[in-house]
Amino acid sequence: MLKVKNKKWQQVIDLCFENGQGHVFRFWDEMNDDQRSELIDQLSRIDWPQMNQLIKQALNPVKQIKHKLEPAPVISLTERETLDRQVIPLGEEALRSGQVGVCLVAGGQGSRLGFDGPKGCFPITPVKKKTLFQLHAEKIKAMSLKYSVNLPWYFMTSRSNHEPTLAFFEEHDYFDLGKENVFFFVQEMIPAVDEHGKFLLAEKHRIFKSPNGHGGILKALYQSGALKDMKQRGLKYIFYFQVDNVLVKMCDPAFIGYHIQKKAQMSSKVVRKVKPEERVGIICQIDGKTGVVEYSDLDDEHRYARDENGQLKLWAGSIAIHVLDVQFIEDENKNGFKLPFHLAHKAIPYVNEEGKLVKPLEKNGFKFETFIFDALLDAKKGCTIEVDRSQEFSAVKNKEGFDSPQTAQQDLMRNYGNWLKQCGVEIPMKDGLPAFPIEISPLLAIDAEELKIKLKTIPVINGPLYLE
Repeated sequence: MLKVKNKKWQQVIDLCFENGQGHVFRFWDEMNDDQRSELIDQLSRIDWPQMNQLIKQALNPVKQIKHKLEPAPVISLTERETLDRQVIPLGEEALRSGQVGVCLVAGGQGSRLGFDGPKGCFPITPVKKKTLFQLHAEKIKAMSLKYSVNLPWYFMTSRSNHEPTLAFFEEHDYFDLGKENVFFFVQEMIPAVDEHGKFLLAEKHRIFKSPNGHGGILKALYQSGALKDMKQRGLKYIFYFQVDNVLVKMCDPAFIGYHIQKKAQMSSKVVRKVKPEERVGIICQIDGKTGVVEYSDLDDEHRYARDENGQLKLWAGSIAIHVLDVQFIEDENKNGFKLPFHLAHKAIPYVNEEGKLVKPLEKNGFKFETFIFDALLDAKKGCTIEVDRSQEFSAVKNKEGFDSPQTAQQDLMRNYGNWLKQCGVEIPMKDGLPAFPIEISPLLAIDAEELKIKLKTIPVINGPLYLE
């Protein structure tokens, strides 16, 4: 047992040994005071009852139960052609009266894109190369101006990108949203364990931790004070999205309107899967309740199942866009955070007993994460609507190929081109895309209808075009 003079440190050390993790101090004598302080700080943040439960879950996995999966009720695109006009006024009134806030998950780094920095700082638009952050910020600003209201933005970062993200927003003066309307908070980190349930060391003075998944935003909103801020502002509904979707229809009034009309606690947008193997979660009925089954958990029987018309039976692909009641977020935290943790068996780098960093090729440990869509199973009422993928979903996940910056820019240009065509503008085309880069600032128009109103002159397109 390690003994130190600092009583607070000793309490942390004792707890660590009592919970079977005393090996993390094996390099204590080699550390300087700052390194020792960092290790103690990390260990002091651990929720030991939760951690021990997770370790038990990892070492003694429960046999997976086979659930009955059926299609969930979805308001289809065809139905929306007549129903949207009924609900849009409900969504617009909620926006106009200051009942809506925006929530973004943006904890990722741009490393998979070959970019050094927060993923949201990646330049993405076709002409001006605006970053993902700026593109989303301008959409929020556009909706704020349209409805004469401040739309507060709640922003979950990670420990690795929090400071650079804050610095980026400071540098750009919060994109004219007002510093008081952008609320940053950090995602919780959970220790990973090896296959014996022991903490892994990322460095001699630092245990390996990983983010607790996008479901962690519900806990972080509660613990950071963001939820309290929402209630003080009189917010009732939160529009949730993730940073890498360039086509997100910000605070969509129709979506908010459906949520309100159906008296839902949590609502979702879905697209039709392009093929059975597409790697998206499926919104469906799980033993009679609406929820999401991750693509990796969907067996072949359900993955390839067809209905009587030969269409995919489970087709509703989740695109991680939701509306949640503020009260529902609070309910998910009463008497402790409710979302279940999922195990991820991974190859995790670690410092071995000789103090050398090992990067294993094989899976050697477990990470623990939560998924926001699991909250759907807790909702007494939900609502799911279908959207057009080409207009509302294009993710930036890979450096090249599918879901890459190139495909995202193409999808943006395709949309901008279609808006201009609807305004009577002739678009030179090449291989199904505008022949020249096209970009329309959200501050000018957020859709074709708004562009028709604001486009004063018809531009001639004979080179790159930017409209603002």
